[in-house]
Amino acid sequence: MAKRFDASRRTIVKSAAAAALVPAMPRPAFSVEPIRIGMPAALTGPVAGVGAQMRRACEFWAKQVNAKGGLLGRPVELIISDTEGNPAIAVRKAQEMVERDGVRILTCIVVSNEALATVPRLAEWDTIFVSGDNGDGRLTGESLVPNFFRPNVSGPMGTRAVSLYLRDSPMKNFYGLGMDYAWGHNSMEVFEAECKRADKKFTGAVFSPMGTKDFSTYITRIRQSGADGVYLVLSGDDNAAFLSQAKQYRLGDKVQLLTELVDQMTINATGDATVGLIGGSRYPYTYDIPANKAFVAAWQAVYHTLPDMFEGDQYQSCIVLQAGIEKAGSTEAAKLRAALEGLEVDSIKGRVIMRACDHQGEQQGFVTKIVKREGMEHPVPEVIATYPANRITPPCNKMVYDD
Repeated sequence: MAKRFDASRRTIVKSAAAAALVPAMPRPAFSVEPIRIGMPAALTGPVAGVGAQMRRACEFWAKQVNAKGGLLGRPVELIISDTEGNPAIAVRKAQEMVERDGVRILTCIVVSNEALATVPRLAEWDTIFVSGDNGDGRLTGESLVPNFFRPNVSGPMGTRAVSLYLRDSPMKNFYGLGMDYAWGHNSMEVFEAECKRADKKFTGAVFSPMGTKDFSTYITRIRQSGADGVYLVLSGDDNAAFLSQAKQYRLGDKVQLLTELVDQMTINATGDATVGLIGGSRYPYTYDIPANKAFVAAWQAVYHTLPDMFEGDQYQSCIVLQAGIEKAGSTEAAKLRAALEGLEVDSIKGRVIMRACDHQGEQQGFVTKIVKREGMEHPVPEVIATYPANRITPPCNKMVYDD
């Protein structure tokens, strides 16, 4: 059962404790049943850093909503439990939330393997799952179920943005290193297809188990591949470990490091080891539009730090969920599903359109480069290319592109 207060692993955002972003804003008193949102999140293990970011984004959003009167006049309550990044545990925790806590909306599932294991149960549970991070293209492709929605950027979309940037690059030969689970393999397949489409050579890929700490043999294989660039599909502790060791081996002097994901958490952990890295970003906090500037300012006022990539992407998914609930006037699965299909939301990354055909959020894609900036303690991701939604979002129910 998802316990209500275990400070080491589980938290719940209750209306009575929800702090407003503006200190003078009064806290509303609720006397109605809350909207309970289940968050079976990986809070321990190799991707715990990602899970912590997603949890923080949901808590930030819930506090904002509750400070303004809740949703449909009801407070938002988050039921949070640790899955350890294990698909079987994720399904069990989600079921407990549904059966024991009355949850009918899920979000914040971190690992794509967990999401793939959970989605077949959504119809049985009469529950909507709104992704905030899951990258595996199959979730909006062959494994799509009616109650799953993905407002966040998928793995194929992130790979596509980087691939479009590389089309004009003088680099010709590429190698790949990915995490050995669904997301890593899926994104690498898309990158290989994109290389062929751009008349580039993909010389092969290797996959490392989650939790790998010693990447020396992988670095040797990359050096021996003769590639101009290596495409990385890594996250969390694995990503930080690889980049630190790549710097020690001076891999960047020989091969351009490319990545699907650029996140500040890894930059802060590895420092100058990330300088020069080029990759996609599901959310760059440096994106210069009014909505994002307001979000960044509000975030800094609460956490005294900049929002990272997974925080921004999960927050956007919460905003899409909020708009769907308000449009539906209900949290019932059938009504919410109908409201989310075709929904258009202007958020911190610009316009997001939830396609009715496959429940993927159409949105623009970003490519960033890690640079040193005067006055900044750590290197930062600088946006070097932006691509419109119709160029990075694949055709409905597909993971590959036609052009």
